[in-house]
This record gives sequence, C-alpha cells and structure tokens, in this order.
Amino acid sequence: MRSLSDTVRRLSRRHFATEVPGSSPSPLKPLDHFGSNPGELRGWSYVPPGVTPSPALVVVLHGCTQTAAIYDTCSGWSRLADEYGFALLLPEQVRSNNSNLCFNWFNPADVRRNSGEALSIRQMVEHMIERCNVDRSRIFITGLSAGGAMANAMLAAYPDVFSAGTILAGLPYRSASTISEAFDRMRGYGLQDSEALEAEVRRASDHQGPWPRVSVWHGTGDDTVVPANAMAIVGQWRGVHGIGPQPASTRQRGSRTLQVWKDASGRGVIELNTFSGMDHGAPLDTTTGYGKSGAFFLDVGVSSTVESARAWGLRKPMLSSRRRDGIEVAVENALRWTGLAPRPRS
Repeated sequence: MRSLSDTVRRLSRRHFATEVPGSSPSPLKPLDHFGSNPGELRGWSYVPPGVTPSPALVVVLHGCTQTAAIYDTCSGWSRLADEYGFALLLPEQVRSNNSNLCFNWFNPADVRRNSGEALSIRQMVEHMIERCNVDRSRIFITGLSAGGAMANAMLAAYPDVFSAGTILAGLPYRSASTISEAFDRMRGYGLQDSEALEAEVRRASDHQGPWPRVSVWHGTGDDTVVPANAMAIVGQWRGVHGIGPQPASTRQRGSRTLQVWKDASGRGVIELNTFSGMDHGAPLDTTTGYGKSGAFFLDVGVSSTVESARAWGLRKPMLSSRRRDGIEVAVENALRWTGLAPRPRS
C-alpha cells in the first residue's frame, strides 16, 4: 500500500512551472468583485472577441500543483472558445488554502451547497452569467483529478446550475471527509457502495431534476487515483438518473473503451471513457492543434476537451472550410464515434 507521504511526493515531483515553454502569454483575465468568496479562491475568465449572444459557459477546474493558466494552455479550452464563441471561467486554488494547490474536494465545508469553495465557484458562475448574458441552460463544468472531484461536487451541490460535466481522473462526491480518507479513496480503499454514494448526491440539495449528464474519463494505468473511482462515480450517478448497472452500449477503438448509460427516454446521460494503460491525466489529441502534452496531459489520440465540447453541443452548426486540419476533423470523428454524425449524401 502506498503511503500518504509517497503520494504527496509523486504529485510534487510533477509540478508545473509558471509557464509552458514555447506557449503564448495566457489570454485569461482576472475575475474580481464576484462575491463574498468564502472559499478564498482566485478567479480567471476568458471571453473571446467573437463571443455569441447569450453564450454557453464552461467552468474548468485545474488539478493539484497546477494553475488556471497552465491548465488552459495544455487543455486548449480558450482556443476552443475562440473557435466556438463561448465564455470560459477558470477558478484557481491558492496555497493558503492547500499547499499543493488542490481544490479541497474532501472537506465537507468546501463542497456543501452555499458554503466554502463551492459557493465561491457558484458566485463566479453567477458573475459570468450577469456579465456575459450567459444562457443559463448551457452551463457546463469539467476538471482533472482534485479538480475533477470538485467538478463532481459542483454537479452534486448545484444540479440546478449545470447541464452536464466531464470528470477526468476524479473521485465520487462526499467519498471522503478528511485528508487521510482522501488518500485512501485515491488508492481505492474504503469506497462506499453505489447506494450510499447516490444518497450523498440526493442529500446535497433539494433538487427534483432533471439531473446533469455526466461523462467520466480514466486511465486503467492510473495509480494516483485508481480506476475504481471511475466506476464509483458512475454508480453514484446511475441511481440518481434511475438507470440500471448495465450500459446501453459499449464501443472500443484502439486503447479507448466507451460505455454509455441511457435514461428511459433513450438519451445518453452517463458516459465512461477508459483508456487501456493510460496514466493519471487528461487525454489529449495534439494533432488537433488544441492543447499541449506534458505532466498530467497525455497525448493518447483522443481529446477530452474536444469531445466534451461536442457532447455539450458547443460546436458551430456549420463546419468552416478554413480549419479542416484541426478541431473540426476531430469533432466529426467524435460524432462518428458516438453514431451522431450525419450520413454522407449519396
């Protein structure tokens, strides 16, 4: 069993510098005066020049040892926002809250509705809604590792705010309440059963539905946050959505396996993307021109950023002919993967 101190050392060895070599200056702008900020987080935003009227909003949560700017550069979210005209919000942890810059996903006071870090993020979201006239029906969230666990917490605590979320190498909501429990859960020890985890989501708010759609991404070679957490997240949300344990479909291509659970109406509401042998990190496809590989950003030929945008309906209605080499080809491939691509004309 890996010790807690060994896990901390592994995370610390992979820390980022303040900049990615060869990258352009970050386009992110500080978000000020967004509320009482009880969690004492920083906020950053990006609103592209070509933002659409009543745009969608994507909330992006970095992982431990990372900054908002580094995460944006490596994931490619602001470049995607340029292309598709949505607004971007990137909350950021500070060392006075957590020395490793992890969001405190395990602290009950920080993941409770209207409390701590969760409320700070909610206040940032409301600030962006008012500032950019965001479409309240198109607010999405994603995060990696501790950021993935915090994204899951935000989906649970504020299901009335978010339409969908993508959880990358994350953990179930309220699966831990102390630092030592957090490290146990990361190693797969003491995870609750699906019924207990579902109950935590239901207790998080008085929401009656509809519930957010959830997409989970995890590598089978991840020994920082072991893959058992991915299945636990799926189990947590299956009960909420009222669906059984067996996926409606399973597809495999290369190292990736995609399982989809559908609700009674036939709509896909939970996805599980697993990558054979992949380590701890966010899957990327650098051939799209969106994102850079590095620590915790893994070029496996599939972009979690691109596919999340596709699943959330953020792509433009018509594909532009000026960028056939990058994002549009990737989005078309993603659509074909899920069977949603239009049939070619005969």
